[in-house]
Amino acid sequence: MAFVKNIFDKNFIEYASYVIRDRAIPDLEDGLKPVQRRIMHTLFQMDDGRMQKVAGVCGECMKYHPHGDASIYGALVNLANKEIFIDKQGNFGNKYTGDGASAGRYIECRVLPIAKEFLVTNKAITHYVPNYDGRSLEPEVYRAKLPLVLLIGAEGIAVGMSTKILPYNLLEVIDAEIKCLKGEEFAILPDVSTGGLIDVSNYNDGNGKIITRAKFDTSDEKKIVITELPIDTNAKQLLDSIDNAYKAGKIKISSVENFSTDRCNIEIKLPRGVYSKDVEDALYAYTDCEKTISCSMLVIKDNMPVVMTATEIIKYYAKKLTAIIKDELEYEKSKLSEELHLRTLERIFIEERIYKLIETQKTSDDVTKAIYKGFKPFAEELVRPLTDEDVEHLLQIPIRRISLFDINKNKEQVETITKKLKEIARKLKNLTACAVDYLQGMIEKFRKLEKDFLEENKQFSLERKTTVQKFNAVDIKAVVQRNIPLRYDDKGYLGTKVSGGRELLKVTPYDRILIVRKTGIWGVQDVAEKIFVDQGMFYCNYAEKELINKVIFTVIYRDPATKYCYIKRCRISGWIMNRDYNFAPEGMEILHIDTRDTFDFTLKYVKKPRVKLLEETFNAGNFEEKGLKSNGVRLSTHETETVIPSPVEEGNLF
Repeated sequence: MAFVKNIFDKNFIEYASYVIRDRAIPDLEDGLKPVQRRIMHTLFQMDDGRMQKVAGVCGECMKYHPHGDASIYGALVNLANKEIFIDKQGNFGNKYTGDGASAGRYIECRVLPIAKEFLVTNKAITHYVPNYDGRSLEPEVYRAKLPLVLLIGAEGIAVGMSTKILPYNLLEVIDAEIKCLKGEEFAILPDVSTGGLIDVSNYNDGNGKIITRAKFDTSDEKKIVITELPIDTNAKQLLDSIDNAYKAGKIKISSVENFSTDRCNIEIKLPRGVYSKDVEDALYAYTDCEKTISCSMLVIKDNMPVVMTATEIIKYYAKKLTAIIKDELEYEKSKLSEELHLRTLERIFIEERIYKLIETQKTSDDVTKAIYKGFKPFAEELVRPLTDEDVEHLLQIPIRRISLFDINKNKEQVETITKKLKEIARKLKNLTACAVDYLQGMIEKFRKLEKDFLEENKQFSLERKTTVQKFNAVDIKAVVQRNIPLRYDDKGYLGTKVSGGRELLKVTPYDRILIVRKTGIWGVQDVAEKIFVDQGMFYCNYAEKELINKVIFTVIYRDPATKYCYIKRCRISGWIMNRDYNFAPEGMEILHIDTRDTFDFTLKYVKKPRVKLLEETFNAGNFEEKGLKSNGVRLSTHETETVIPSPVEEGNLF
């Protein structure tokens, strides 16, 4: 058994680690899950400037992602709808109506050139690893220059943990990163393309919760037009929730029409006598017009799941951007230095006629030695020492190029390279300023992309769409209407689903009711659909302290041992839910309970020899109120047989 347990434990840990790192949680480095990263790699590989069939992209991506085309297709559509990676053509679904995308064979896409601006594909800077079958290479993670984990958001459920990151506005994120680099204060809040309203009072910088609402147009008091959707909601889901609330009798509406296309437009018409101000709070209370979303910024950092805040992510990317720019500058510097070295070699080789030294050589070794010897006087002019690869490069220069060598052109090339190297050296000393310039340049490029998309009638806007404001909490108990009948039948059943019987009250699902039985047992409980209380229920009313405290309960009980009769008048001032209480002391026998402030009642005494007094009448109003837990007052020293109260004219008595 121990061996089997060890196998299960090992396999479970491996499975959990795989799901967390390779399926559900995005990597902080590029903000992408593995399937998204492989889609981007495939698009970069296939990019020729033209549109590609989505089905074809999915097929190519399967070389890197061994989980079937369905998961790739869904992730590609979702990524394309983020609108900063992929240019799309065809029906990629509608985020307002909830309609799905067309099949992959009908729609096309291509990578946006700007994606190459913030996802570093240079293999000298980004680390590439073999794919699952070892035939190709794929990026382990991209080195992203922008905090994509904030720009596109993420949602995923892994073993024992989950992530929910809301998307942020692109311009605001870049601006926050610029302020961070400059050492200024910054703050960012979520922004979703479908708009809506959000209350971020408890957002906790990405690890709390938000309240999101639909945006209403109530300019016409006889109808409500929903113009913006809450976060993570489409028109279909919203209509379903409105329909369910209407059927449950929680909102009063006449009709609902959905005119949503490329924006939300849901029109709710109201019945006669009902106005928008009467329904607005009910829509927030009972439909998806208001939702609470819990957020958790769980990401993979250094191969481990870590919870971070939006502020920490911005700071991380600001620091990372300078490191990426430094690596790119160093790489460019090495390339230019190599280019300068080769141009210098060629100039000296041709200008100083070193190539003449090889004419008399008979072996390749002699040729190499001759070139090394010829360059010795010019060693200080070289960028680095001469190598065998340099010699091979010089030997491959065509005779035609040697004869047509332009010394002035070579000098111009050397001067251009030298200027570039000086500029790189200057930038390396001012990496923070370079990072700020890069981010400001990205803002201009995204502005241009926005303009180009607008000219092509494509949806892409950099402006904030979600409005941040403080909400006043909607009290559901205050909004709900008491219109559900609470019935009690002759079998002793009480509830909202009891058929037949007598209707006692109109209630809501949030009401609590006080139940008093003829046995003197009482208690408070939530409204139920159907429960057995007793065939001898005496009193039932709303368990509201202001209401109940006004009622005086008069309880007449008898001691079974002595048959002496007692009266107790008290009020109910407090209780614990779903707990039984008794008006009379334990073991006493309840003869009568009444809720009238005053009434007459007659005690019938036990007949005994030489006892002439057989009955006696009392008025309940003559007795003082006592505490709920106190004992009653003895009415007489005669043994009581029964109690006869004066008739009840009206009241909630049984």
